[in-house]
Amino acid sequence: MAEGQGPVVALVPAAGQGVRLGENKPKAFVDLGGTTMLTRAVDGLLQSGAVDRVVVIVPEELVESTRSLLPGDVTVVAGGSERTDSVRAGLAVADDAEYVLVHDAARALTPPSLIARVVAELRCGRTAVIPVLPVADTIKTVDVLGAVTGTPERSELRAVQTPQGFTAELLRRAYAAADGIATDDAGLVERLGERVRSIVGEPTAFKITTPLDLVLARALVEEGAH
Repeated sequence: MAEGQGPVVALVPAAGQGVRLGENKPKAFVDLGGTTMLTRAVDGLLQSGAVDRVVVIVPEELVESTRSLLPGDVTVVAGGSERTDSVRAGLAVADDAEYVLVHDAARALTPPSLIARVVAELRCGRTAVIPVLPVADTIKTVDVLGAVTGTPERSELRAVQTPQGFTAELLRRAYAAADGIATDDAGLVERLGERVRSIVGEPTAFKITTPLDLVLARALVEEGAH
């Protein structure tokens, strides 16, 4: 294939327990309109028309049952105790990728059009792309005792979404240099001194983390928005 036209592999880390959601199962397997959040997230990736292969990373004991939930061409592998371990497990079976997307299963209502826009930026020559939205709230920094230490300029702040997209070479380098736990793949790339490009995200790509988030997501599905 010509440069820029190689395969796009999407990694979906789904090994988290999702304690804050208050459900008695891993977050990715919580019901959302008659199917799991994980299934909806994977469907969105496939429907984008921009992803060649999807790799889902789940707890080891759920590998077989997850395979039965998803299309047969989706690869399912066991993840680790931390998100970084799970992404590494996904990268290990994505040797063919020129580009890699990392997408949260909890962002189950992400529009396929947003996924396609991230990939389009990569194919145009960007090496790291993340969707973001402006922050509506005023943000404070606080110390360990809860005292306010500062107020960042809100106009410079953005809330980060997924999928985050990278050239496979850059993401592998970032993970090779990673020391410790990271909740944001772009943050690992930033530590290398590499530039990360932001694009405008989508409100419906919000992360379903709390019971209130789940109520909103289920209402959107019921209204036929997704």
